[in-house]
Parts: sequence; structure tokens; C-alpha cells
Amino acid sequence: MSEITWPEGYLPGTTDYYVSNVTVVAGLSAARAWPFLADTAHWPESYGELAQIRIHDGGETELRLGTRFEFAVSGTLVQAEVNEYVAPAGGVPGRLAWHGWVESNGQTVLDAHCGWLIEDLPGSRVRILWQETLIGAAARELAQLKSRPALNTHQDWVEGIAAAALAANA
Repeated sequence: MSEITWPEGYLPGTTDYYVSNVTVVAGLSAARAWPFLADTAHWPESYGELAQIRIHDGGETELRLGTRFEFAVSGTLVQAEVNEYVAPAGGVPGRLAWHGWVESNGQTVLDAHCGWLIEDLPGSRVRILWQETLIGAAARELAQLKSRPALNTHQDWVEGIAAAALAANA
């Protein structure tokens, strides 16, 4: 199976916090699931915690390489820029990654790399994988929480993409 491509400085185990989420679903292809990640218009139906989704460069909703965008998750405004975008095709897994950051009082308080893979598996199955590394004081605080809120909420998004794609293609 494929792995996330990590930029320098964001390799899991070298940052303040790391989380990995995955689901494997039968009866779904990477091509059918991809729009529910790559097109931000689908995000609210996949994961209800997202709000205020806005592409900086205009009215489009689909992410592309270099797209600058923002979204609020659980009330926190995240700025982001897509630094990897490969739609799934011909047996090549879909790859989407962004550098994200949270600012407060003009300072970056959280720095992140979020990487997604959506890949076809044998037996008409798809794997949706999201991994994220975080750097900063807020990341160190998250790492201390035993309840692992990021792990749980991210799993909701991963599973939500699969559920939305299955429902739309039923």
C-alpha cells in the first residue's frame, strides 16, 4: 500500500504531534470517493465540524496544487495551501496534502502537514488514509490529552468521506 509523502520537517516522530486515520470500504472506488475530499463543496456533508470554507483565489470549490484556502474546524480558523495534488487514475492513488497553520495575534501558534491518500485495493475496496503532523504549543497540548480528540474527530472525517461517496453513488 502507498504511504504519505512527508516534506522536510514534518516526518512523524519528529514533530510535536502525529495522528493517523484510515478506513477500508468495499464497493467503493478511489475515483468515486475522490470528489468528496478534493471538492470543498462536499466537506460539510462528509464532516459536519467544518465551516467557513473559502478558497482565496475565487469562487471555485475544488482544490488544486497551490490553492490557498481556509476553513474553521471546531471553531478554529485554519489557513492552508495545497502542496500535493494527484487525482486517482490508472491504478495511481489519489494524493492530496496541504500545509496548514493557525494564527493568533499575528503569530503562528500551530503548524501542520495534512496528507491524504485514496487508493483502490483488490476486491473492489478503497482505502482512505489521513495522516497529520503538528508543530507548536497547541500541538504539544494535544499530545498530552489521553482522550485523543484529534484522532477521534479525524476518523469521523475519513469515514464521512466514504459514507458520503457511497450514499451519492447508491
